[in-house]
Amino acid sequence: MTLTVVFSAIAGYLLGLNDFSLNSQVDLLLLVIGGFCVTGSANAFNQILERDYDRMMKRTSNRPLAMKKISVLHSVFFASILSILGIFLLFIINPYCSLFGSISILIYVLFYTPLKRFSSFSIFVGAIPGALPFLIGWVAAYDYSLLNSSIPSGFELDSGALFAMQFFWQFPHFIAIAWVQDKDYKQAGFKMMIGEKKGNVAAFSAIVSTILLIVCSISPYMYEMNKLDMSYYTLLLVLLLGAWFLYFSIKLLVDHEDSSARKLMFSSFIYLPLLQTILILDKYFLNTSL
Repeated sequence: MTLTVVFSAIAGYLLGLNDFSLNSQVDLLLLVIGGFCVTGSANAFNQILERDYDRMMKRTSNRPLAMKKISVLHSVFFASILSILGIFLLFIINPYCSLFGSISILIYVLFYTPLKRFSSFSIFVGAIPGALPFLIGWVAAYDYSLLNSSIPSGFELDSGALFAMQFFWQFPHFIAIAWVQDKDYKQAGFKMMIGEKKGNVAAFSAIVSTILLIVCSISPYMYEMNKLDMSYYTLLLVLLLGAWFLYFSIKLLVDHEDSSARKLMFSSFIYLPLLQTILILDKYFLNTSL
């Protein structure tokens, strides 16, 4: 999952660039290292807060904190150093990268993590920091200044489309995970399943969010965007990819099987980086709209 997050930031950066210079290479390196640190920090704080619950679940029972292999104090120190380092590296690129990195940690740790034990609305909350890496990568491609009081030029329809793609992708992704891990989650007291049980509500939610994802993914072709100028051939590829992903959501609604949820989960890991790769290839090799 960490690799998926960092790849999203890289994809956003490449899509936001006008040209790839020496400075761009340095910023990309800072983005990758900073992204790993920010993601690692959020995950570490999550495991600190959920260490007692992790012991109750088979999937997480072998985590270092759950097995008491490391102390909470050492873990807090490690997570704090990671967050400070990550935010600092993103700040070197520009202040907005640092701002969004900080927001992603705060929402994930202070809101998403505790909310998991009270409501499946946590999926919606968690989708916000989960979608920020794409946006962080995009704004990393711009030269911002704290002294500039005007609205940054990078916050355009393009960046909103990228954010929306990753935001809606997370619903079928996490619904599938919650379905497969339903027994584990309930044993630890986590309320991750939309509709509170495996059934039509959760599966239908996956379908709706996947359709919204597809709409967002073709929006660069439907609307005149500054940098995401999608070609006709790319439109067809994105639609085919979306139809393939939608098939697994529909299959989950039809048969309600754990095997279908597992296929939806694995297909989600394939779908997002493949979609981002297609958009990058379109920008650099098929950037003439038909």
